[in-house]
Amino acid sequence: IQGIGHPKGYEQFDNILMGLLRRILDDNKRVQEAACSAFATLEEEAAEELAPRLEIILKHLMVAFGKYQRRNLRIVYDAIGTLAEAVGGELNKPVYLDILMPPLIEKWQQLSNSDKDLFPLLECFTSIAHALGTGFTPFAEPVFRRCINIIQTQQFAKTDLGAAGAQYDKEFIVCSLDLLSGLTEGLGSGVESLVSQCSLRDLLLHCCTDDASDVRQSAFALLGDLARVCAIHLHPRLSAFLEVAAKQLEISKVHEAISVANNACWAIGELAVKVRQEISPFVLSVISCLVPVLQHAEGLNKSLIENSAITLGRLAWVCPDLVSPHMEHFMQPWCNALSLIRDDVEKEDAFRGLCAMVKANPSGALSSLVYMCKAIASWHEIRSEDLHNEVCQVLHGYKQMLRNGAWDQCMSALEPPIKEKLSKYQV
Repeated sequence: IQGIGHPKGYEQFDNILMGLLRRILDDNKRVQEAACSAFATLEEEAAEELAPRLEIILKHLMVAFGKYQRRNLRIVYDAIGTLAEAVGGELNKPVYLDILMPPLIEKWQQLSNSDKDLFPLLECFTSIAHALGTGFTPFAEPVFRRCINIIQTQQFAKTDLGAAGAQYDKEFIVCSLDLLSGLTEGLGSGVESLVSQCSLRDLLLHCCTDDASDVRQSAFALLGDLARVCAIHLHPRLSAFLEVAAKQLEISKVHEAISVANNACWAIGELAVKVRQEISPFVLSVISCLVPVLQHAEGLNKSLIENSAITLGRLAWVCPDLVSPHMEHFMQPWCNALSLIRDDVEKEDAFRGLCAMVKANPSGALSSLVYMCKAIASWHEIRSEDLHNEVCQVLHGYKQMLRNGAWDQCMSALEPPIKEKLSKYQV
């Protein structure tokens, strides 16, 4: 096969694509299955190369959607979901949505809230909502409302097996929470009007305390997503959310369900930057859970280490007076963790916390100065001008504080590439 850059590359690509699409419409179920599976691999590899061919792809997939028997329908949902993830916002055009959405909505309306065939459809809608962003708005309200109804029905079914008229299956709750997360991420602040009209807050709190770890995992992911765009609606139950999230970070719980701890940790950080000082009653209990995670980082999930470092930094940013007296207990492992995080907004927040703590308690970081310098040097570039200036002030503050060659001694302990990176802060 020739690469895309080769003159015949596109021709070969189109021949393979069309061949697969034709086989997707084969009458033999096993051929359908193999063709869809091969097409899903192609989607992941080709990604945005599929965008100019979206119309023909969607037309074939929706014919398959109408043709396939129940068992193979799941593979079509997968193919549609993978396609949405591959092309992203390119899907958000009326010509494509007119092909894609009506059959899916019709199927959505046919299935009852207790039909397990809803699972792959909920997952498919989650991928589409991510891809379309605000383009999903025309479909959002009925989808959102139905997710709430499904969660409610399942919670009733769990407590009173006969009353709800449905058999409890946690998968309904997990898929509905994930779709609500997809909607929240996609619609952004546009989800606020939907959240304000329903009982999501109390349902979500209930899910955060569920005994099934996968329900809690999805619940804390949604909590973090909601905190980002409409924290105001979580406000009446803020203490309860923070309490239950902090519980997931106890070291025994962390080992038991690491993904739950990871999402809970991230959600606390997202809440912190929105509610600011109101998080203060929980700061020390959360910090006391995060520090052991950072101190025993070997063998723990990389994502949990990153989220712990970021959340600790965010708590330090909003409540430096509470966190800074305890700095020397965690500066070294915290700075090690910060230096492994890629440049992004979350890392910026954590470094705002670092600067705020150092201002409040400069001596608290003295014994960890080398580690702090390495963490600062881990930035490719601090895009925020005010944070860049704050970091400069911190370094200059220590340079003035450490007299009689102490600063030079600290610098001599750093490798040349790190010293070079620090030169952009004029020290």
